[in-house]
Amino acid sequence: MTFDEVVAHLGKKRRSMSLLMGNGFSMAYDKDIFSYNALYTFLTSKEDELLNALFSAIKTKNFELVMQQLDTTIALLKAFGADTEVQEKISVASQRLREGLLKSIQQMHPEHVYQMPEERSSACATFLNRFLGSGGHVYTTNYDLLLYWVLMRQRALNHVDGFGRELENPVEANEGKDPEWSELLWGPNQEKQNVHYLHGALHIFDSGLEVIKEQYDQENYLLEKVNARIEKGNYPVFVTAGNGDEKLEHIRHNRYLSNCYDRLCSLDGSLVTFGFSFGPYDEHIIAAINKAAKPGSKQPQKLWSIYIGAYTPEDIAYIKSIETKFHTKVRIFNAKTANIWGT
Repeated sequence: MTFDEVVAHLGKKRRSMSLLMGNGFSMAYDKDIFSYNALYTFLTSKEDELLNALFSAIKTKNFELVMQQLDTTIALLKAFGADTEVQEKISVASQRLREGLLKSIQQMHPEHVYQMPEERSSACATFLNRFLGSGGHVYTTNYDLLLYWVLMRQRALNHVDGFGRELENPVEANEGKDPEWSELLWGPNQEKQNVHYLHGALHIFDSGLEVIKEQYDQENYLLEKVNARIEKGNYPVFVTAGNGDEKLEHIRHNRYLSNCYDRLCSLDGSLVTFGFSFGPYDEHIIAAINKAAKPGSKQPQKLWSIYIGAYTPEDIAYIKSIETKFHTKVRIFNAKTANIWGT
């Protein structure tokens, strides 16, 4: 099927359409920045002896696989009562890899929204509006700012990420004094939220008390504000665990991420995926989709079908090989026909 055929078919069903995006969304914009190969090349060029030794030993450019191997090694060392000093060295290596991935994305990222050509931003907004306009939700596992940029620059339809400002001096403001507003906090618009960063993102921070969204101001671009926070030792909400169980554990320890995941678990209508591989580290996403499908139920509030975008014959063969993992109807469409960025 083409993407337009998927949209037309679901339009006849009069169901809401939701979107799940993986790294393929960002790679479709610029694979020289957002592919694991590009991130690996950038990170190893920094000549960090420890990280280079890790990649050399495990012989992969897949960050998730390296992280999973490190976590498994730590678990085995603990089980066999190995020297705590060795365990600590591996824990340090694991943390350095996570921080290296974050900094690589941050440093390779386009500097600001206006480096994105208007025609590409507009094409992406048209794509996103097909889902938001149907009453659906947008879910992403990407860390970068591309989605946020497009939603804000193009004023995409009805998008709500759950963040808003709270009045901090209601008594004084009621007496006629100037109102004082908080940073952008997650919560004020939570009930209407339809944009969900399932694994966090560069612009979302957890202060311990509040989940905060970094924002533009008249002096600084968004990435500059993000960099300033990171330099102060504040790190974005960022899920970089190895396998699906470890990712879900991380998600459940953050109320913003946990809420986003629960919304995926209760999704209804139909789900379209783009650039999402459903690989061995995505079991938690498949589990959420199966919860939403409510197997055996015929109630209207359930996920009825999933349309998975594929680029190559190999992609198609892989999806067919895992089709039985899903508890809902699975269809495949040609991801190239989605034309997300207008190219």
